[in-house]
Parts: sequence; structure tokens; C-alpha cells
Amino acid sequence: MPREPLEAIMLVGGKGTRLRPLTLSAPKPLLPTAGVPFLAHQLTRAAECGITHVVLATSYRAEMFTEAFGTGEDFGLSIDYVHESEPLGTGGGIRNAAALLRGGPDDPIVVLNGDVLTGHDLPAQVDLHRKKDAAVTLHLVPVEDPSRYGCVPTDSSGRVTAFLEKTPNPVTNQINAGCYVFRRSVIDTIPAGQVVSVERETFPGLIASGAVVMGYAEAAYWLDVGTPEAFVRGSCDVVLGALHSPALGGTPGVCLVLGDARVAPDAQLSGGTTVGYGAVIQAGAIVSGSVVFDGASIGAGAVVRDSIIGRDATIVGGALLDGVVIGDGAYVGPGNELTRGLRLWPGARLEDTSVRFSSDA
Repeated sequence: MPREPLEAIMLVGGKGTRLRPLTLSAPKPLLPTAGVPFLAHQLTRAAECGITHVVLATSYRAEMFTEAFGTGEDFGLSIDYVHESEPLGTGGGIRNAAALLRGGPDDPIVVLNGDVLTGHDLPAQVDLHRKKDAAVTLHLVPVEDPSRYGCVPTDSSGRVTAFLEKTPNPVTNQINAGCYVFRRSVIDTIPAGQVVSVERETFPGLIASGAVVMGYAEAAYWLDVGTPEAFVRGSCDVVLGALHSPALGGTPGVCLVLGDARVAPDAQLSGGTTVGYGAVIQAGAIVSGSVVFDGASIGAGAVVRDSIIGRDATIVGGALLDGVVIGDGAYVGPGNELTRGLRLWPGARLEDTSVRFSSDA
């Protein structure tokens, strides 16, 4: 376990445009994930790893974070909040949040990305950072298709040698996993009040100057939840136990049914599905690998797979949904067949057999 104190900055200022329409009403880090706000999984894990003080770098709907997490006492943390009136990028956001840090210039500062679920060994990353007296230490994760990402090569000692843009012929399968350990004094060199990218400017600049930039490579669970497909996958993985989270309300299993939700005895729930508070799943409905928000209703015989059903939305019996996002308060009537990433905006109504992706039998 790292020595005390250990502080962290969490970057949670993004608008979550890839998750619209869900993020029209709440920031992505506050969307319900396995029964709690997404960020609760990161906060509880941070506390478990020895972090005691967190600064949340907010921008979009900043007031909602304070309402959700308060002082952090419920997580065993002390939480402070800093606001960016205009987004400052990853580097600018880190620099802006650093004003509320409490430690000295040589202390390690953990920086966490609000888009990521990870099970990697954070204390080991901090330990490597200290042993190598690094300017910054990056968590690197191997992926099957590194051509989709910028890749981060390292030498035999684990020292980062370059940050490379996306290329069809990557030199390594290691990519930047979005968790950094900075020496505090290095954060203070980032220009204040300016839009700065650590990936495009800060890290390449440090490498070029000869500073020690280390890579901590570990192939533990890692997922960027920025898209609807990944968001559903992350929630289901926590429910199923593929990723340990101390924030999970209960033991892992095939589904998670919260509080006063009502599920008919013959309804079928599977694949890590979460059913939110006050939601209703009627007789014969099949819900697999999905996230059903609070107050939503799935009608008798409806089929919902790999989808997100927004708060207070209604899916009438006889509808089929596969890989779609239904906004808050929307209505899907019988006979509709929604697939292929379709997104239905909040409050929208699809009357009987309005949309199909196949012909009627």
C-alpha cells in the first residue's frame, strides 16, 4: 500500500457526446452503472488503493457532482471540486485542479480519467513511480488492435520512448490507459489557464527533454466506457463480477435488481442486466445484457438485448430492442423492432409498428 498521504485528480469535465441522449440530462460519470453512478466505482476503488484526497475537475453540469458525492465522507475520502468555465483539455484540467492539492512538490499525484473502468494494480504503479523517481508514470495496457489507438513504446527498462499517433503498422500493442502518476512539481510546469493536451504536448515534451517517463504495463481489466456499447459492457461486467468493484451493492450474479423494482416471476433477466429502482419488468419479458434505468417499464413479452433504457421510459410488450439507446421518458409501442445502434431521444414516441429493420412475417 502506498505511503500516506496520496492524492488524486479525476478528470470529469467532458460532455459525453458519444453517449447522447443519456448525457443530455446528466454527465457521463453520473450515469447509473451497476446500480450506482459510474464515478462511484472509481471513488471506492481509489479509497481501496490508499488515496485519501480527490480533486474532481468538473465542467459540464458541475453542480451535479457536488450533489452526488458531497464531501466524499461516504467513500472514506476527502473530495474537493474545481470548475472549468471553458474546457481546458487534459493538461489544462490537471493544472487547474492542482490548485487544490495539499502535498509538496515531490509528492506523487494520481490522475484518473472519468471514462475508464480498470482493475489494474494502482499501488504497484505508484511504487514504480517512486522507485524510478519518474516525472510521470503511465498505465499502459495491451490491446488486440493497437492501430485504433495511439501506441506507447517503451525500452527494456520500461521507460517510455515516444507517443505515436494512430498508424496501420503500430510498433507495439501497448496503449495509453489514461491513469497517470505525476510528480507534483511537473504538473506545476503545465501552463495555467490554457488549453493543453498531456498526450500531444506534455508527455512528448517531457520525453524530448530527457525527463524520466515510465510505463507501468499491466493486462488487467480495462475499458473505456465512452460509447453506448462499452457503457453497457462495463455495467454488465461489474454485475457479473468480471471486474471487482467495492461499490457494487450486493454479490456478483447474472442480474442486479434494485430496491423496489418489480420483476415478474417468469421474466428472464441475464447477462449482467441491472434493473433500476422503481422499474417494472412484466410477464414473459426477456432482458439480457442491458441497463434499465430507474422507473422504466418493460412490457409483457418484450425483448431487450444489449441496450440502455432511460429513466421512466416505456417499452410496450411486443417490441424488440437490440443494441439501442432509449432516452428518458421515451415510449416504444408494440411491433417496433429497433436495432443497429438506434438512439431514441428523450420524450420521443414510437407508436405501434413505426420502425422495423425486417419485414413482417
